[in-house]
Amino acid sequence: QVYLEESGGGLVQTGGSLRLACTAAGSTARIGSMAWFRQAPGKEREIVSVIRLNDGRTYYADSVKGRFTISRDNARNTMYLQIVTLKPDDTALYYCAAAGARIGIPLTTNQYTYWGQGTQVTVSS
Repeated sequence: QVYLEESGGGLVQTGGSLRLACTAAGSTARIGSMAWFRQAPGKEREIVSVIRLNDGRTYYADSVKGRFTISRDNARNTMYLQIVTLKPDDTALYYCAAAGARIGIPLTTNQYTYWGQGTQVTVSS
């Protein structure tokens, strides 16, 4: 079993910055990729960014490219999401997710086995 805990969300003004963190515990050796998803009220959960732990390969949704940066500290079992130039459209519950090792980068919710409880990001206009 893998346990994920997010932190770092909050209320910020448009143009502000945040750094989200996700710490993994338990059977972390099972993890091949970690990702951030987000879900706004009334919308489906969507992929934001993914990082593959063994080689650092990353993926970003088009809507966040250039503003979001994903990184990981394998020694601390922690993944980060640095967000700059926040927009009201970024308001959502941000979830951390973990998937087992596989070829390629998993991009859909059903490819992820483990999920955190989410951290709220609210951007005021």
